[in-house]
Amino acid sequence: MTSGSARDVRAVRVGVAGAGGLGFHHVRILRDMPEFELVGFYESNPGRARTVSEELGVRAFADLEALLDDVDAMTIVVPTSSHFEVARAALERGKHVLIEKPITTTVEEADELLAIAQRTGAMVQTGHVERFNRAIRAALPYVRDPRFVESDRLAPFTLRGADVPVVLDLMIHDIDLIGTLVGSPVSDIAAVGVSVLMPTEDIANARITFESGAVANITASRISRERMRKLRIFQPSGYLSLDLGAGNGEFYRLKGAADIGAVMASGATPGLTDFVERVPLEAPEGEPLRLEFESFAAAITGRAPLAVSGADGRRALAVALRIMHDIEQSARTVCA
Repeated sequence: MTSGSARDVRAVRVGVAGAGGLGFHHVRILRDMPEFELVGFYESNPGRARTVSEELGVRAFADLEALLDDVDAMTIVVPTSSHFEVARAALERGKHVLIEKPITTTVEEADELLAIAQRTGAMVQTGHVERFNRAIRAALPYVRDPRFVESDRLAPFTLRGADVPVVLDLMIHDIDLIGTLVGSPVSDIAAVGVSVLMPTEDIANARITFESGAVANITASRISRERMRKLRIFQPSGYLSLDLGAGNGEFYRLKGAADIGAVMASGATPGLTDFVERVPLEAPEGEPLRLEFESFAAAITGRAPLAVSGADGRRALAVALRIMHDIEQSARTVCA
């Protein structure tokens, strides 16, 4: 959406709940977007609220209810344990919400939020920002019937997100992405996890089988020395290799006119390039969080459907919780 077209639509009055590490960027980006009128933000830590307000020149509300009085929509960036409480307060007032992932801590909480939204007519978008990653946007036109997907998401340790297991902190990004790419319900899960620094798992691996027959192998760690966000997709038409950190990728696809029989009959020694071509994957530049907010504004103003619905967030959460349950069961088996 361009700034020119934004003037034709009333700016959405928006507020932000939570101004920690990620919440700061919500405030920073929303402040400068023509699609929104940023009314202010609420942060429970007075010192942090004062710092963010002074640095970004945005009003800090001392009370969440007062902020809700003045907005059409909210982005919710409080700790995961508070997602439900804050989102419920907004939805009961008919305010549209964008809730950072995971949508809630339990499926029951997610179901209640979706029920409130249906009753009040409010929209719920889930903040699975990797959907807007440049590499993912570039790859989507080429993804057809994935049969095997492998994902590695590794990060150095930080306290942000450490209040939940690594499955809900990091792996849930790839659970959502892979579920979207495969487009089939999950039929089976086998998972293991290890707690190193925190009481809950810091490293986890899950093997997910889908009803379509596709299989995904997902690894997540928050105690690695270096960052890595890579996704590999194997499908009948070829192989996609995506670097989500760099925002680019490659598609090695079968040449449409390739005839392995004819090449072998000619007596030539075939090479990979006789049958496969490399397609660089490119998409327009764009800060994923800004693109996510643009999609939220477009949905609120009726110009587009929700890009990542509350139901999408619920599905990703349900799979993540199944993985955590399997990790717990595996640990019990080992200890028995």
